[in-house]
Amino acid sequence: MKLQGKAALVTGASRGLGQALAEELAARGAKVVLIARGVAELEKVAARIRAAGGDAFALPGDVGEKAAVHGLAGAAAALVGPIDVLVHNASILGPTPLRLLLDTECEDLHEVLEANLVGPFRLTKIIAGSMALRGEGVVVHVSSDAAVAAYPRWGAYGVSKAAQDHLSRQWAAEIGEFGVRVFAVDPGEMDTEMHARAIPAADRSSLASPRVVAQRIAEMIESGSIAGGSRAIAQTWRAA
Repeated sequence: MKLQGKAALVTGASRGLGQALAEELAARGAKVVLIARGVAELEKVAARIRAAGGDAFALPGDVGEKAAVHGLAGAAAALVGPIDVLVHNASILGPTPLRLLLDTECEDLHEVLEANLVGPFRLTKIIAGSMALRGEGVVVHVSSDAAVAAYPRWGAYGVSKAAQDHLSRQWAAEIGEFGVRVFAVDPGEMDTEMHARAIPAADRSSLASPRVVAQRIAEMIESGSIAGGSRAIAQTWRAA
């Protein structure tokens, strides 16, 4: 799917990989709706994209809140038309410093699952039906290596991402035949605020640039090289 003229929605787009993805998709000609909770940061990203000649619209909201999702999806379609590309990038770690599962409150696990798993399910459910009727669409879930490997203190986040990976495969099995490609991408370790909160002592020089990873994900969307139901690795090089 070539992105020129397509309508894209990116969640968690106010910073990090979400910001880089919004900028990259817009640079390739997509009309991009940016969703995130931070209003001021979101507006700045959208303004920067427009200043560079792209089409971008800031839509503040929390995809983890059930009552908000239908309104966000409807507003996005009103701004750019039926969504062709849906990128589920928004996610939360849970309380930091990260905790062992034995020390994790049920309410904290619930919050992580709502943001990282249930929210993307709801948004896809609202948007993917239109994609299937049109016979074209791409849904991307931003995953993590914590989805396939168990790391102490990453339990709530890892469980949510493992479930999201399978949600991606399940969507692909059910709507892939209607022309909707659904896949998950592990971006690897990146130099982001989220990573800094999780691992404050990390050597930032060893981390990938979100900009570079966003370019790779955009290539996956456009080229069709990643089949529906697949789990891809985006971080195949380090930032220069």
